[in-house]
Formats: sequence, structure tokens, C-alpha cells
Amino acid sequence: MAAAADQSLLDVRDLRVEFKTRRGTAMVLNGVDFRLNGGETLCVVGESGCGKSMTALALLRLIPSPPGRIAGGRIEFLGEDLVQASEARMREVRGDRISMIFQEPMTSLNPVFTVGDQIAETLRLHAGLGAGEARERAVEMLRQVGIPAPERRVDEYPHQMSGGMRQRVMIAMALACRPDILIADEPTTALDVTVQAQIFELLRELQHDKGTAILLITHDMGAVAEMADRVMVMYAGRVIEQGTTEQVLRGPRHPYTQGLIECLPELGSSRLGARPELTEIPGVVPSIWELGQGCAFRERCRFAIARCGAEVPPMFGVGSEDGHAAACFRVAYPEEFRP
Repeated sequence: MAAAADQSLLDVRDLRVEFKTRRGTAMVLNGVDFRLNGGETLCVVGESGCGKSMTALALLRLIPSPPGRIAGGRIEFLGEDLVQASEARMREVRGDRISMIFQEPMTSLNPVFTVGDQIAETLRLHAGLGAGEARERAVEMLRQVGIPAPERRVDEYPHQMSGGMRQRVMIAMALACRPDILIADEPTTALDVTVQAQIFELLRELQHDKGTAILLITHDMGAVAEMADRVMVMYAGRVIEQGTTEQVLRGPRHPYTQGLIECLPELGSSRLGARPELTEIPGVVPSIWELGQGCAFRERCRFAIARCGAEVPPMFGVGSEDGHAAACFRVAYPEEFRP
């Protein structure tokens, strides 16, 4: 049974993932902490290479091993530590209790089976449905995600569909068993705005009916403003700011979060408010081999001081705002920084 609203469904503590390479062992996730409550949407944002998708793969124990492995931490799902779970137990969890919509549908769908067979397989495996009932449910799921003529499309192969339709098939597969947690990695990247709105509405209906929690990975801050209850900002394998959507979008405290929002076009009446002009964050996300000592964002930060290069900032609570925290010395020691 899924957790009730405001009750912790997923509790991730000090999650660390490392990869062995020719250059040595690289820590790609370093001390990730967050929780996901029943019925809420947590949006994970950040540039490519910040660790968002790696976090999602780690939650389902899908890190390719070798060369990667979960080096430490806990992933507690309703009190059960999935890091310690057997592979047989993880097969029970994946697709049933926790589902994922992958970013690249063409590499996730099997090219030699029809899309209907692939959705039906999930239903037969986890819901115990017979072949006929599973096929009927597959048709209905295709209809729910906005695929026209689902009775015909159910017998098509992935290569016969457009990229947008393949993505909708992935969404149908993920929602088929009505999971407790849905991990959505850029789920609407290939879709036009009309279908994107339909998909978001479908996700909201799922939450309303079953209390499903959603971990939404996205670059689209407009989607964050529309969907999120809470926001988690990642940079270089760490969480650098967390809070409610209102706290993070209206009062960002980490310079990186501020930069992400200042890069946005004007969104009118959204929670982000109007911005007079666009700016950019200088530089790029550093390689894991270039992090060195201190804050990973220091080379791109206009506020950086010597302390930022010597120490890794922990998460500091933002004033009296409950649940809002940022990994920036400027939050805790504003007097040390230039105006």
C-alpha cells in the first residue's frame, strides 16, 4: 500500500555511486539526500551531466555493473532498503511498485515485439492478467496517453511510430500497473505542447486516484512551475538546493539555481514571474576529474571567495523557511561575501 500524502514513501540518504574507469574510480553521485512523500511531485532540475538521470537509475538498481556500483547510502522504499534487496526482489518492484519513463524510447522498447505485446507483458507479469484482458488494457492505456486509433496501433512495432508516439508508449507502459512511484526522465521531450499538457493531466489524475508519487526529471522550468510540489536542484553529482516550488522559484538562494531561473524567457503569470532580459551561466558543468577541493560551482560563480575553493559547503537551512536549504556558504555567512 502506498504511503499517504505527507508520509515518506521514499527516503534516500547519503547515496553514492561510483564508476571504475581507466583514469581511476570516479564518484558520480556524492551524498545525495532527499525524500519523496505519497501523492507529491518532486522535480529534479539541473544541466546535463549533473547526476539527475544517474539518480533515477540508482533508485531502481539499474546502474550498469561493471563498471558502476552503488558505493554507499540507503534507498528506503516504505521502510525497505532497496540497496540491500535481492535482484529477484528488485524485479518485483520495478514496473509494479516503482515505474520509470526513460528518456530515449527507441533504446528502451524492444524492436522485435509489438507495442501492445510489450505493454501486455507488464500487465501479465505484475497484475496477473490473462492475454485477452492484458491486450484490452494495453489498448486502453494507448488511448489514455493520446495515441490515435489505439486498436490498430497496438499491433504496430516501435519502428512504425514517430518519436513522440514511442514516448507515449513508454508512458503507457509505466502507468499500466498504477505504480506507487513514477520516475519520469524528461517524459515530454519529444512531444508537442498539446500532448505535453495531456500527459501532465494524466499524471495528475493518477496522483489523485491512487496517491502516486512522481519524481520528475526535467530541463523545463515551466513544467516545474506547473507540476512540482517540491524542487531539488543538482549540480556535479550533489544536491545543492531543495525546497517547495514557491521557495525555490521565487526565492532561490544558491547562485546556480538563480542562474537557471535567469536563463528563462518571460513566463508571464507563472510562478516564476516576468524577467526583463535573459542571462546565461558562464562555463560548463565541470568533469568529475576537475572538481578538486571546495564547491563544484565556484569557477562559474560570481560570488565565489577563497573559502569556496577550500571547503565543500554543506546544506544550510534558509532562515525560518521550513524545508528550504541550499549548499552555499553565502546562505550561512552573508557577511563574508562582497555585495
